[in-house]
Amino acid sequence: MTAPARSGPVRQDMVRAKITRMNRRDLCKLGTAALLSRGWAQPAPPARGVRFSFMLWALEKQAPFDRCLEIVSQAGYQGVELVGEFHDWSAEDRRRYLARLRSLNLVIDSISGVKAGFALPVETSGFPSQLAAHLQSAVELNCPQVILLSGKRLPMFTPEAQRQIAVNNLERAAEMAAQKNLEVVIEPIDLLEDPTIFLASVSDAFEIVKAVGAPNVKVLYDLYHEQRSFGNLIEKLEQNIAQVGLIHVADVPGRHEPGTGEIDYPNIYRKLAELHYDRWIAMEYYPTTDPVQSLTKSRTAAQRIVR
Repeated sequence: MTAPARSGPVRQDMVRAKITRMNRRDLCKLGTAALLSRGWAQPAPPARGVRFSFMLWALEKQAPFDRCLEIVSQAGYQGVELVGEFHDWSAEDRRRYLARLRSLNLVIDSISGVKAGFALPVETSGFPSQLAAHLQSAVELNCPQVILLSGKRLPMFTPEAQRQIAVNNLERAAEMAAQKNLEVVIEPIDLLEDPTIFLASVSDAFEIVKAVGAPNVKVLYDLYHEQRSFGNLIEKLEQNIAQVGLIHVADVPGRHEPGTGEIDYPNIYRKLAELHYDRWIAMEYYPTTDPVQSLTKSRTAAQRIVR
């Protein structure tokens, strides 16, 4: 079902929205001083050199949260990523876990957990309020980056109309995140895992990020998700590396360690090195062997090539 034709007041609203989007794109082109004067801040630049993280939800069925942190640290990683575990933490829990992370020389490099999709209308999704709370959590966790999902396809909108909703919401997200010196990455999910998802490919994600035009909005390139639906992984890296804000790693099928399936990870790591990728690579898989040994092997295999 397509969206109905628009006229009258609705068309005027669209014109005002277009002007707002133009103004926001202009803001992104201003210098740092001008951005600061409007309450914006440029995102903090990533540390030089690839660092390695693990998305903890993939371990939490095997061990309690504290033990998961120990496994990741023992395997030589520098970061962990969370999917909303912190929502249920008390102030004392947060203090204790952050102290534990410091003692293990770990940081939280990225968090997800906003339930409202950025491709849904604001008036029905609650996206801004949920994002505001999530950004505050990122600040409290000393985490520089948040992961956002699109939400479902909406039959009452054309794909083009829903894409514009996504761009509008992400422009607003860019401003909100920049005020806290944070970065946003958007993650496509493959259609086998979620047949109803709006954003299913990194190709579409890259186009949306380019349309937003904000320096602190990038793409989470999850190689597992992209391989399941579309493949052609390396060419998309070559064409869009400037928009890649985070890499996620697991093999297909099964979401297990690199080397257990069909993705040629050594070639991908060589390409990342050639393209001078210098951000986080996060493993997000179910270990099939001892977790410490598995995570160590996956990290060292990647590290030998990308560094």
